[in-house]
Amino acid sequence: MSSLPFEMWLQSRLTAHGFACGEIDGRIGPKTLHALRSFQKAMGLAVTSEADEATVLALRQSSSRVSVEVSGFIPDRDKPFSDDRHKSVWPRQKDVMSFYGPVGTSQTRVEVPWDMRLAWDRDVTVRTITLHTKVAASAERAFHAIRGQYSDPEIRNLGLNLFGGSLNVRRMRGGSSYSMHSWGIAIDFDPERNRLSWKRPQARLSLDDAIPFWRAWEAEEWVSLGRARNFDWMHVQAARL
Repeated sequence: MSSLPFEMWLQSRLTAHGFACGEIDGRIGPKTLHALRSFQKAMGLAVTSEADEATVLALRQSSSRVSVEVSGFIPDRDKPFSDDRHKSVWPRQKDVMSFYGPVGTSQTRVEVPWDMRLAWDRDVTVRTITLHTKVAASAERAFHAIRGQYSDPEIRNLGLNLFGGSLNVRRMRGGSSYSMHSWGIAIDFDPERNRLSWKRPQARLSLDDAIPFWRAWEAEEWVSLGRARNFDWMHVQAARL
């Protein structure tokens, strides 16, 4: 299965499938159990709160695989985007390893200045998110700029209160390269209403009232896949395409 202790393997596989447990530390606490139950429910398994045989088998499946229907609507994730030659404080996707270091390292906690919930378990409050130390101050500035643009009802209406993940060491959906989440340099919001293949205007964050949100990130030179390529509108990253 893995050279990791089983508890850490369990946390890493749940996180890879998009059900983050927080720090991969082998301690099976409330966050890990919430993630486990949510994974079981999403996969149509019996919600046992235990890593039974069926759950382990499902966790072993590739977390980067996407359906044929979805893959027809998104670019080849392993093919580099053409260089836009835009000067930026952030590297291109192909250069992130040399800029940020090994995946999953150099992480810190960033406080979000509004109430957030886990997108897949809204009973769980999110007060801080895990990001790479090199992007933390930039993300904090963007969050505070967004807080100044929107009221609490507007934040909830946009789905900015629904946290879809930040640090998550896994491969890209539909590709074999590491996701930008593997370095903690990407953040997802409201994945249910901004699904990977959804385009404008179906994706919630593609609508005009989200423009101030995106401009706050763009002022920090973060990139929206939705704004740049019209897919994966949940996602913003501190890396050029």
